Amino acid sequence: MSAAASDALRVVLAAGGTAGHIEPALNLADALLRIEPATSIIVIGGERGLETSLVPARGYALVTVRSAPMPRRPSLDLVRVVPGAWRATLESARLLDGFRADIVVGFGGYAALPTYLAARRRGVPLVVHESNAKPGLANRVGARLTAHVFSSVPGTIRGANVVGLPLRQAISHLDRTALRAQARETYGLSADAPVLLVFGGSQGAAHLNEAVSGAIAELTARGVQVLHAYGARNPQPPAHPGYVSVPYLDRMDLAYAAADIALTRAGAMTCAELAAVGLPALYVPLPIGNGEQRLNALPVVRAGGGVIIDDADLSAATLLMALEPLLGNPSRLDAMADAAARHGVRDADEHLARTVMGIASGRRVRG
Repeated sequence: MSAAASDALRVVLAAGGTAGHIEPALNLADALLRIEPATSIIVIGGERGLETSLVPARGYALVTVRSAPMPRRPSLDLVRVVPGAWRATLESARLLDGFRADIVVGFGGYAALPTYLAARRRGVPLVVHESNAKPGLANRVGARLTAHVFSSVPGTIRGANVVGLPLRQAISHLDRTALRAQARETYGLSADAPVLLVFGGSQGAAHLNEAVSGAIAELTARGVQVLHAYGARNPQPPAHPGYVSVPYLDRMDLAYAAADIALTRAGAMTCAELAAVGLPALYVPLPIGNGEQRLNALPVVRAGGGVIIDDADLSAATLLMALEPLLGNPSRLDAMADAAARHGVRDADEHLARTVMGIASGRRVRG
């Protein structure tokens, strides 16, 4: 092994389950390598989450540990998963030893907690980042094991440093105005008429699809174009002039650049990306879980960059009512875009990467 290779920092990322945990971890990994290409990185995840596809697709090594779903809140249910969690912690500890980890950076998910516990047992510095406005159990526990806690928004975990959410460079460096003509040409949209972008995450959102389908005739009659990612698992909506439907958007930068306003759910990554690129949105928080989606959207909405529509209230009629004062008033849309952009954070990936490198390097010096 060369001296350069032996001196390179060795970073373990712990994340799993959902794209909301995995994507920020991979965006941090990209930033670490941009700053120091010799950095060695592995991702510890679970055996069945989205990490099994997302991590290799981005070119990073994934190692898995057995993980049992954790209850959202401490309860007697926790007793049932203790044996499996203990085995996963031992597996994680062996992985940290074998990799000779300098630091563990966790983003939550079922597979993260055993790695947090293993880092504590092995004396490896631990950094915890919480993406959502309401943390899950893994990060609530992890935050008690380290002084290095970060969050995307204020008020998430007591004492956390707010740095924003690490984003892909294609999004954080996006100039919507400069890319608009290319984006609209790509999707076959007119250069002049306003565009509503509709998406509900990687799987789409059936309720959003239903509302848009009911409103599409009226929207296009008013001169509004619609770019709609309906989700590969959902039926394709009927064709209509001025309406472009795709199962999945693999170039969100182009979709954001083509749009004037979005209709979407309120996952942490979605809220962070829309704010960073300055795209106003109608947020329809998912009505299940622990209410984190509404809390994710509230900061940018309070800043003036969006509007919340409760899922129970969403219909074709309420969608048309919400859009009418916005799409007919370009100056108001511009003001919302400016408010969203002022709220957004574009450099969280690099900020967190440099912080992680500093903590890891400090441990080496002390060691």
